[in-house]
Amino acid sequence: MHISITFKNIDSSDALKSKIQEKFGRFDKMLDSSTEADVVLSVEKIRHITEIRLKSDKFHIHAKEASENMYSSIDAVADKVKLQIQKHKEKLKRHLAGDKHSIKNNPLDSDSPDSLPDN
Repeated sequence: MHISITFKNIDSSDALKSKIQEKFGRFDKMLDSSTEADVVLSVEKIRHITEIRLKSDKFHIHAKEASENMYSSIDAVADKVKLQIQKHKEKLKRHLAGDKHSIKNNPLDSDSPDSLPDN
């Protein structure tokens, strides 16, 4: 996974960079294909905002979180992204497993000869 980090209205620090690498680097194991992550860290008054965009050939994920502490907003965004990846993987698993209900598989009871109205 290639992670690019942008700082807005905040000084760049190695501690924040290593925290982002630690949190978002483990998503590489969850993803099948190569992924690019654009992380934007910004400060507006007292709000510390973390925004991430994950781009893969199969899907795009966007998450944003604001809090009073940059580290807590990074943790919250990481949790959001993890849930979105899991949801996407479960959706693909259900689709590929053929867990769909069809009209062809469930014949209507009204088509049986016993259910025809007596005239």
